[in-house]
Amino acid sequence: MGSSANRLRQKWQDYGGKNAVEAEKDFYQTFMDVFQDTEYVIKDKPKDFKNIYVNIELSKSEQAEIYTPPKPITRHGVWPDYAIENTKTLKTIYIEVKRQDGWVEGGKRSDGRGNAHERSCKFFTPGLLKILRETGNLGKDVLPFWTVFQGDITRDPCRVREVTCWYGKNIAHYFFWRDSKNPEKLLEHFDKYIAPLLT
Repeated sequence: MGSSANRLRQKWQDYGGKNAVEAEKDFYQTFMDVFQDTEYVIKDKPKDFKNIYVNIELSKSEQAEIYTPPKPITRHGVWPDYAIENTKTLKTIYIEVKRQDGWVEGGKRSDGRGNAHERSCKFFTPGLLKILRETGNLGKDVLPFWTVFQGDITRDPCRVREVTCWYGKNIAHYFFWRDSKNPEKLLEHFDKYIAPLLT
């Protein structure tokens, strides 16, 4: 492991220890603090894909079957919550943070309503995978996204099984941040699975 990786690991270990007893931590602020004086940066609401759908070519026959508004569509895309870039390698991974209700002790199964976890699966689609990999300078076999779940969904027996099934062996690309007051496990996950993708 290189010296930059060791330096980052020491930073998150120190940060996790100091902040474990503080109020609920914010994903963005956690990484802003940990990434100070490192080669990593976190970007809030990256606009890299804000227009990716605007110029998607349709066949003439398909175009004839749909509504064509009088004014051209100029903004139609995808907005990940965050992006983490290694400024030395210029590799970037895109992040979705999904907070959702869930079925936990004292509740009803219907408390697990909501589909934020389902919407996160759009990044598995072939077209978006290709675009995110190219923009993030990641290899063709790398999943270019990381989804972090927060809230009761992280303990809902149905939703946890759904996410586990959908992501399959791709355990590096999702994380259940169950104790948002303690960033240590989140940072460990980044260090173990995500940082190596960016080197």
